[in-house]
Amino acid sequence: MEPTFETIEPRKLIGMRIEATISFDDTARLWKEFVSRQGEIENKKNTGYYSLQVYPEGLKMADFTETTTFERWAAVEVGAFDKIPEGMEKKVLTGGKYAVFTHVGPIKTFVETSNYIYSDWLPASKYMLDTRAHFERLGDKYYGPEHPESEEEIWVPIKEKNQD
Repeated sequence: MEPTFETIEPRKLIGMRIEATISFDDTARLWKEFVSRQGEIENKKNTGYYSLQVYPEGLKMADFTETTTFERWAAVEVGAFDKIPEGMEKKVLTGGKYAVFTHVGPIKTFVETSNYIYSDWLPASKYMLDTRAHFERLGDKYYGPEHPESEEEIWVPIKEKNQD
């Protein structure tokens, strides 16, 4: 599984967030509430759903454990922040270079894809993690968390190892 590489400009997102851990315990509730209310968002771009993970400043992946807390977002891209529905927030997704992987299959196999990216591909590459949000983009080929043919893009923020 080899990534493609994308350099993006900042993107405006509107969504909902929770404090979460890797257990995904609250993720289904977050998405259920967000999807039921996403029709309230104006100026949406047709770029799919965004599932963001915003990790604490200075967190090293080697220190990441099952109890590490971080922000998990369910969001959509918008053209402007003119009107933000009550109970939702705005987030600017920082632009930059990303390695983009495609996960195919149900969410229960996502951990295998994630382990490959962070334990195999990243250490062997010329890249290191950058301190921007990680995200998944759920587009037209995302059929739900249990569907065996469901696809989601995994966007990993990267920079070259020799950069500061």
